[in-house]
Amino acid sequence: MNNTGLSYIDLFAGAGGLSEGFIQSGYQPIAHVEMNEHAAKTIETRIAYYYLKEKDQLKNYYEYEKGLMTRENLLKLIPEEELKSVINKEISEKTIKDIFQVIDTIKKEKGINQIDVIIGGPPCQAYSLVGRAQSSHMLIPMDEDPRNELYKMYVQFLTKYQPRMFVFENVAGIKTARGGQAFKNLQMYMKRVGYEIDYHELNAYDFGVLQSRKRVIIVGWLKGSGYEYPKFDVIHNKAEVWDLLKDLPPLTPGQEANEHTVKDMRKVTKYVKENKLRLKEDILTAHIARPHTAQDIEIYKRVINLWFENNRHERLKYDDLPENLKTHRNRTSFVDRFKIVEGDMEYCHTILAHLSKDGHYFIHPDIDQHRSITVREAARLQSFPDNYYFEGPRTAQFVQVGNAVPPMMAKQIAEKIKAQLVKK
Repeated sequence: MNNTGLSYIDLFAGAGGLSEGFIQSGYQPIAHVEMNEHAAKTIETRIAYYYLKEKDQLKNYYEYEKGLMTRENLLKLIPEEELKSVINKEISEKTIKDIFQVIDTIKKEKGINQIDVIIGGPPCQAYSLVGRAQSSHMLIPMDEDPRNELYKMYVQFLTKYQPRMFVFENVAGIKTARGGQAFKNLQMYMKRVGYEIDYHELNAYDFGVLQSRKRVIIVGWLKGSGYEYPKFDVIHNKAEVWDLLKDLPPLTPGQEANEHTVKDMRKVTKYVKENKLRLKEDILTAHIARPHTAQDIEIYKRVINLWFENNRHERLKYDDLPENLKTHRNRTSFVDRFKIVEGDMEYCHTILAHLSKDGHYFIHPDIDQHRSITVREAARLQSFPDNYYFEGPRTAQFVQVGNAVPPMMAKQIAEKIKAQLVKK
């Protein structure tokens, strides 16, 4: 890893997708703050990967992935100062002083005087209609959702650490929450504590990710520093979604991959190799198919056939199903509740945390497999490398993957910011 000497703090870190891009670009993480226990453990495991890789001891990491080593024994191999960076706490007025204290201690121990970048974004469900529909806050009016105020916590970190630049990421819905007032307040707070800012709605597809995923990316820099919003090159690969799926062992509903590795690297596509999503020595994890009912399988087959029939790319409408296959009373909303992952296109639709509920919206394009996608397939669509291990039960893994920033997108953001910070 090419250490640039640049440091960062990751807030509302999730499973570490945004952080992964910064680590790949050579930044040094000072702290990852994440309230979800499974996501925090995922980041710890990723820290273990990078530490063991640097020490040429990845054999131990692979043993863990294969289930031949306990997590406790894996983490015993990692120095406490490395794992200390993961702060598994909710960010709130009650906890923020304690979090500051931990970060200040880490800074002192590492001899870090200046935090170069703060990254992250509050949970996006508060600003997402889909996310709210799936959450425990759905009965609370959007205007009263307490998560709307989490941006104030982010700004307190800006005030405390005065990073040279920051990256704030969220769903496009943040621009219209509370009639747009929440977004205006956010910008006002950021400017008030000493930052110039700019924002754009960016699509992961334009960063080489084979997924249409639009996000608002705010970049801020200290007033008078001369920095600016990065100019990103549009990258569209000559690849299709199939390229992310075809080398993985085929599975039918309820089946698990027998092998820990993809033995025949000749099946690995150019896109996967060039973007280092799979290395020869990588262990294959989280490639386990959900079981499905006979009824769901029949619907999945209809969805797949309709998409590929005469290359029409037609979506199945729920009300067009035979009566014996209809189980939902609601026939007017979510009429496309069954959706194929677009294997023969240059990008698929947005991967969502809703995958934790069911896979109807993410049906594998291979009719012989007639199932929803696995955690590993979802992770590939999000551009996570195969050596990225997700902790927790499958539902928690799907949530982590669905909420993440694609690492390939994150890395390019990190690189453009690095170019400015290093230059000055």
